[in-house]
Formats: sequence, structure tokens, C-alpha cells
Amino acid sequence: MAKDPYKAGLFKSNPYAKKVPVDSRLTVVLDSKLDNRELKLMKAISRAVRKYDIHELIFTDETGANPGQKVDRVAYGGFVEILNGGVLVAGDKLYWNEQCIGEIAGFDETHMPNHLNIVIKSEKFISGLELGFDTGMSISFIK
Repeated sequence: MAKDPYKAGLFKSNPYAKKVPVDSRLTVVLDSKLDNRELKLMKAISRAVRKYDIHELIFTDETGANPGQKVDRVAYGGFVEILNGGVLVAGDKLYWNEQCIGEIAGFDETHMPNHLNIVIKSEKFISGLELGFDTGMSISFIK
């Protein structure tokens, strides 16, 4: 059986040299926070997403939130519908209203195959409602 290059530590740096931005639109706005969520971020730094998939945005202000780490403090942002297929990578920036509001810390598969949790590292511990999110708004993930 082939070994997972992420788990085996074979990549010494991010191998994604160029990729298209992934655009999405908000389908649900969430307003909740937890201090004890215990999300276990996957070791893999990337996830492929398909057009029309629905995934959840979860924010954290934990500076150590990275692939393979546990995340406790979470603020729920919302659900997005992917508008073009692509690959999301830890470190990609999340843009809303032409502003960078955080970067992908990693991914959690607790609710798969229903949806992927995309965990966003942000300086602010704030929910989607508190940010001013509304359904139909555009969200982009850009390298």
C-alpha cells in the first residue's frame, strides 16, 4: 500500500506552486461560538472541492491552528456553495468584501460525507453574523 506523503512527512514545503482561486457563495450564516470544540485538523494540507459542494466555514483565533493540530476555540461562520472546482490549501487566504479576513488553518472531516469543515485562522474571534455575512454573498479562497 502506498504511503500518504503528508503523514510520512515527505513534503518539505507546500508543493502547490500555482492554482486557480476557488469562489463560493454563502448559503447559510451561522452565529455560535464554542471554547471546547476539540476539532482535530487533518494532517493533509489540502482538499479538493467540487463545483456545487456545500462546506462549512469555522473561524478560530488560536495561533497554533495548523494541519494535524487540535482546535478548541471556534466561531461558526456559515456554509458556502463552491462555484468552481479546485483545491484548497492551508495558508490560502479567505476574501470577503474585497478584504482578507483570515487564512485556512486546516480541515476537519467530522461531518463527511455531508460536508467538510474548513477552519479559518483569524485575528478576530467572531461569528458569521457578527462579521456581517448574509446569504448570497461571495467568498473567495486565494493562494
